[in-house]
Amino acid sequence: MATYDSAFGYVSAQGEPLIDLLDPQPGEKVIDLGCGAGLLTAELHARGARPLGIDGSPHLIAQATSQFPELSFAVGDAHDFTVSDAYDAVISMSALHWMTRDPDAVIAHVYSALRPGGRFVAEMGGAGNCAELIAAMQTAWREFGLTEPELPWFFPTPAGYATRLEEAGFTVRLLEYFDRPTRMTEGPDGAADWVRVFAAEPLRDVPPPLVQPLLERVNELAAPALRRESGWVADYVRLRFAAVRKADSTPPPGFEAFPLGPF
Repeated sequence: MATYDSAFGYVSAQGEPLIDLLDPQPGEKVIDLGCGAGLLTAELHARGARPLGIDGSPHLIAQATSQFPELSFAVGDAHDFTVSDAYDAVISMSALHWMTRDPDAVIAHVYSALRPGGRFVAEMGGAGNCAELIAAMQTAWREFGLTEPELPWFFPTPAGYATRLEEAGFTVRLLEYFDRPTRMTEGPDGAADWVRVFAAEPLRDVPPPLVQPLLERVNELAAPALRRESGWVADYVRLRFAAVRKADSTPPPGFEAFPLGPF
């Protein structure tokens, strides 16, 4: 968690344009879904919203609560979270692509949390995100005779995700798909640091004596595409959207919300 905050803090820093897109109004109730350590939640509060930060990590929620004790946070799984009152908006920054178990369930529960006309604004990794980093990982794993790593991300195409939103009862108002090469300003070991932080789960399956040489090989493979004189760059591709819950729509067939009480 400390490595994420220090070496890859640019993930949180990129959230301001997303809040500008949401344009929260004073007093609006907004869920920050996948809030992490609460930096985006705090910015929502600073802009006059009444935010609730939700994240699946108890450690990150504890950190958020400690750092921003005046704000509301809750541990919750985006695949099945519920709230007792309708919210004006849901925002999510660099989190939806981690919610791989059932992306449609995530969208359905966002839908259920919103009032009719409520907004869903998010940015996530899109198709092709971190392609060079992932290719270096997969090649290194094969070269070391390891089973190809199971990747813990969901990077959809723009058309594919727009279809999911529309089928769930949203109207898509804006959808942007763009490259955003991003300097790893505080990740001195480049691709290896990126794997340690963002691919920690597949790395745990690697025998300990192989971890360091494996990561060194990842760096060698990724360097031609991603290492510059000024430092390492992550080959990010982002999918950003703004959608609105239709005023006359009902939850998708087979979906029923069971509120657990107020957060």
